[in-house]
Amino acid sequence: MDKKRIYLSLSKQSGFEQEYIQKALETNWITSGGPNVNDFEDVLENYLSDNSCVTALNSGTSAIHLALIMLGVKAGDEVICQSMTFSASANPILYQSAIPVFIDSEIDTWNICPINLEIAIIDRINKGTKPKAIITVHLYGNPYKVEEIHEIANKYEIPIIEDSAEALGSTYKGKKCGTFGTFGILSFNGNKIITTSSGGALIANSIELKEKAIFYATQAKDKAAHYQHSEIGYNYRMSNICAGIGLGQIKMLENNIEARREMHSFYKEIFEGVSNVNLFEVVNENYFSNYWLSIILVEPDLERKINRENLRLAFEIANIECRPLWKPMHLQPIFAQYPYYGNTVAEELFEKGLCLPSGSNLTKEDKNRIEEVIQNFFNTKK
Repeated sequence: MDKKRIYLSLSKQSGFEQEYIQKALETNWITSGGPNVNDFEDVLENYLSDNSCVTALNSGTSAIHLALIMLGVKAGDEVICQSMTFSASANPILYQSAIPVFIDSEIDTWNICPINLEIAIIDRINKGTKPKAIITVHLYGNPYKVEEIHEIANKYEIPIIEDSAEALGSTYKGKKCGTFGTFGILSFNGNKIITTSSGGALIANSIELKEKAIFYATQAKDKAAHYQHSEIGYNYRMSNICAGIGLGQIKMLENNIEARREMHSFYKEIFEGVSNVNLFEVVNENYFSNYWLSIILVEPDLERKINRENLRLAFEIANIECRPLWKPMHLQPIFAQYPYYGNTVAEELFEKGLCLPSGSNLTKEDKNRIEEVIQNFFNTKK
């Protein structure tokens, strides 16, 4: 195959990363923590505002795990989680030997359904166990129904862990995603809108919570001249090298958001008039999405052999990566035994949904190749 591969979502270098990496090497800060980590946290706190206190960690998964620990989630506790998400949203529940309770999506934002959320809470309470936390997700950068979900959470006094791994730069009514919950989390994995190669962050609303998070993330060392430990700790702190990459990357954040949103507009124009395809968009002007990934739903046409999988394969033949939506957690073998509340919204989204190439570094040539596959597949080429 002579054409280079077009990937779903690759990072784009700003050109400033090397400066911070070199500084770390020159000062011999090549371990976890350090000046770059502190500076990266400061930049993120200024960007998020709303009294955000950020702890830089080695992954978004670590951030969810620490949030659960700090909320006191223990073995046998129940934690509600959106079903339509990546497994990293739910895996930390099992790390704590807790019980995940999965909730279906609603059709407007594809995120956790308020109706089924309240049904689940009432039913779990009636069964004798009040959920200890709720993990919400801003799916593919699209904010969930913040006011409806938080009204329910407040009504039953259940804290929210806001999974904003895909939503850095997205907002609801002008407020940054990641700042609505008791805790928020970010991911800087290599496919995210900015990257630290691997990494994440925990967002809290007080210095005390941030200091506690750092305590757990650095092996829970007590204040003593020797190494003394009264609690279980973890090796979750971000490295100074990775934070240097983040300091260079965040200079490009707004440009990357603009590039992702331009890709969304590109797809909107291409699919205009294609009756089999619906491009996923925000509900109204209250929602601002970074459109980390552009997503379509493909309505099957048996006669014309049009469906999501055939379109994905057409892209693959052209050496272009596309992927189905996240397979809902309640359909995953590892989670099949746990409670689920809802209908088949998430399942139908998975069956029809396709994630399209959305990287911040896609070229005009890349776009032309993508457009050609779409036109040939739907027979819309003029």
